[in-house]
Amino acid sequence: MEWLSWFDARDYEFARQVLQRGTAALYLVALLSTMNQFPALLGERGLLPVPAFLDMARRLARPTLFRWHYSDALLRSVCWTGIIVAALLVIGLPQTGPPWLPMLAFLILWFLYMSIVNVGQTFYGFGWEILLLEAGFTVAFLGSDQTPPPTTILILIVWLVFRLEFGAGMIKIRGGREWRDMTAMFYHHETQPMPGPLSRQAHLLPRPLHKVEVAGNHFAQLVVPFFLFAPQPLAGIAAGIIILTQLWLVGTGNFAWLNWVAIVLAFAAVSDPLAHAVFPFIPLEWHQGADTPVWWLAVVVLVTVVLLVFSYRPLLNLFSSRQLMNASFNRWRLVNAYGAFGTVTRQRIEIVVEGTLAWEPDAADEHWLEYGFKGKPGDVRRLPRQWAPYHLRLDWLMWFLPLRTVHEDWFYAFLDKLLEADKPTLGLLRHDPFDGERPRWVRARSYLYRFASREEFRGNGERWVRVLLSDAIGPVQLNPRRRFLS
Repeated sequence: MEWLSWFDARDYEFARQVLQRGTAALYLVALLSTMNQFPALLGERGLLPVPAFLDMARRLARPTLFRWHYSDALLRSVCWTGIIVAALLVIGLPQTGPPWLPMLAFLILWFLYMSIVNVGQTFYGFGWEILLLEAGFTVAFLGSDQTPPPTTILILIVWLVFRLEFGAGMIKIRGGREWRDMTAMFYHHETQPMPGPLSRQAHLLPRPLHKVEVAGNHFAQLVVPFFLFAPQPLAGIAAGIIILTQLWLVGTGNFAWLNWVAIVLAFAAVSDPLAHAVFPFIPLEWHQGADTPVWWLAVVVLVTVVLLVFSYRPLLNLFSSRQLMNASFNRWRLVNAYGAFGTVTRQRIEIVVEGTLAWEPDAADEHWLEYGFKGKPGDVRRLPRQWAPYHLRLDWLMWFLPLRTVHEDWFYAFLDKLLEADKPTLGLLRHDPFDGERPRWVRARSYLYRFASREEFRGNGERWVRVLLSDAIGPVQLNPRRRFLS
């Protein structure tokens, strides 16, 4: 039917391939991260056990497969199911079938991961969790190789990118003065949650370039997103600017899959002719499916209307003086509010955890040995590693401790597990100084960290300079009832 031709975005097949395969790949990473870390963090014997959480939250409003029963075996089954489905989508197998097949596959991923997030408590309280959920649900309705990509779903994905970018920009303008006086990047590379291998070099750039970084950020987040809705090639150019700025963030930090989701979703505004003009190896003429079946049109229109209705509150939030950051307005985690780094911390405080085998906790300092974390700074000589898009949840929560309080239930449970030499917990770490033996005491110390200058690094090979501030907790040990004594 010719009057439905507006519905078919036949020049966006490359965009659909990137959106479907890229989103599935990020789900695969998220589920792999969950399978490796969830049991130790939130499992039956975890730091914040899900069974205890469910007992206290009997009226849990958000949907989850674990509402009536949780076990580590069930969690692993959920993860393996999701990983297999995600892998099939990455190689494009469901996309060769009717449009309901990739839709079903993505909805399975969305519901499985939502089941995990909704019981994940503080360890799953990051904005990119709900971002991945919204992306997976929306991408589910892009159809298959048998039908052209639907225009309305591509527009909804562009709307998601707009909220992600413009929301982050508005949070910064309304946030700390450092974003308005252009000094934010004087500190950000050094104080960000988990620096990467290039973060120190980025921090040591001349200050005028840091001001260029801030200006570029404001342009990319406050101006460029509006052009995503413009005709081609403006929309594609706007998407390219967003992709390049996100790649800079990927290269200079570790923000799990936040930047990668933005990169993948930005391709919704890249048409086939533009992609071919930039990269000639990308085919200009893709295999086009048949006309859209009426039943599929009805499904997509219904979903479009639902998501537009859900968009009302996030739209108001973007322009509200009390803008919420990383917030959901419905129990299904759809059409959310996003934003990050409204303020930038100017000093880096790290909590360093140590243990000792000494009988007395006030023994000489050389008897205290430091636990090594995989991602967060510790050893002053160690080059930070690149972990993103993989998410190290324990390391991220360690960054928040000095910004809030070290007296978190999960952190005391973590110290408890170290005193027990709990293998799953030790598996979350890079280095156990006691090789599986139980320490008699542990403590948490607060240090001020800063990147070493080039001269300091050449002199002693240390990438960080740190100064002891105080004992944040401890020394503590375990009593017979497995409680702490100070």
